[in-house]
Amino acid sequence: MSVTIEREFEEVDAENRWQPLYLEIRNQSHDYPHKVAKSLENRNRNRYRDVSPYDHSRVKLQNTENDYINASFVSIEEAQRNYILTQGPLPNTCCHFWLMVWQQKSKAVVMLNRIVEKDSVKCAQYWPTKEDQMMLFEETGFCVRLVSEDVKSYYTVHLLKLENIHSGETRIISHFHYTTWPDFGVPESPASFLNFLFKVRESGSLNAEHGPAIIHCSAGIGRSGTFSLVDTCLLLMEKRDDPFSVDIKQVLLNMRKYRMGLIQTPDQLRFSYMAVIEGAKFIMGDSNIQKRWKELSNEDEAPTYEHSPPHSTTVITGKYNGNRVGLEEDEKNDKINLTELSTKMQDTVEENTESAVRKRYREDRKANTAQKVQQMKQRLSETERKRKRPRLTDT
Repeated sequence: MSVTIEREFEEVDAENRWQPLYLEIRNQSHDYPHKVAKSLENRNRNRYRDVSPYDHSRVKLQNTENDYINASFVSIEEAQRNYILTQGPLPNTCCHFWLMVWQQKSKAVVMLNRIVEKDSVKCAQYWPTKEDQMMLFEETGFCVRLVSEDVKSYYTVHLLKLENIHSGETRIISHFHYTTWPDFGVPESPASFLNFLFKVRESGSLNAEHGPAIIHCSAGIGRSGTFSLVDTCLLLMEKRDDPFSVDIKQVLLNMRKYRMGLIQTPDQLRFSYMAVIEGAKFIMGDSNIQKRWKELSNEDEAPTYEHSPPHSTTVITGKYNGNRVGLEEDEKNDKINLTELSTKMQDTVEENTESAVRKRYREDRKANTAQKVQQMKQRLSETERKRKRPRLTDT
């Protein structure tokens, strides 16, 4: 008789074996070629040097000179669910991001990070934050406008109008933004996470009649992997005669064949088990569980941001690629408190994870610097253009 998911969780938890189980999954994960991501021409399209899409599962942009974007198709056939897991767009890849959304006929974008986290830019501001503004991505021919915004205590739902400026065709894209999920961490509770997940599900955006939903955090592997793993496992439980025959570890190993490094810490693995166990109550017929999730999540309370708001304090609008790049007021992007971060992680993550975190922050600093340089170039270019513009004299 197979051990149920709940019993497996209790045994691993009692013996404090989450770290060995996580390392076991990591060691059993296969590496696949990712040569395209490593090519010289694509290096500036990757947020992190150690997170690359595999060649066999990468998303290919169509009708472009360079088809590369750091994004992967992730699919478990039995669950009949398809996702695209991707990094948070860079200033120079926002146009590619919206091209991908359009070409893949995606109905939704699920964003699991904030623009700025712990004084580090994790993602470019790739959508407008005010209804009277628009963002133009001339390189790929798209325009994005904000239609509406529904702000909850820990997530925000935007409706965005994506327009193909060449054909004039428009589509409404749902943008689900989880605003309180810390990098390398876990959500506040399984109830709040599941309340968010089912909000996305109920929109129909994940259904097979649409293109794959775009799921991203900063690297597109930790928080994105957690979201996709829990959703997939719950789907499998719904489809099987024996819901508890689902093997979470094996599902994760199968998903890792499509994108490297899904689930980044033992804590995220443990949380995934907790969320699947809690979500199973709905599958087993508890009709009131969704109402309880909503009550426990306190979604209707005013949002509070401990470290930084979901949007940066100061937003500078630049012409480059149509994107809006977020910066902190005092330009604190280069000040990183590694000591605090490593202290929080040392009890749950093996020693070499600390090294990986340092590498991640070095990459963040480089991205921050690159953004500042690009903004300076934009301002200089705009100034030069104005200076060269012929003056009109009064008649």
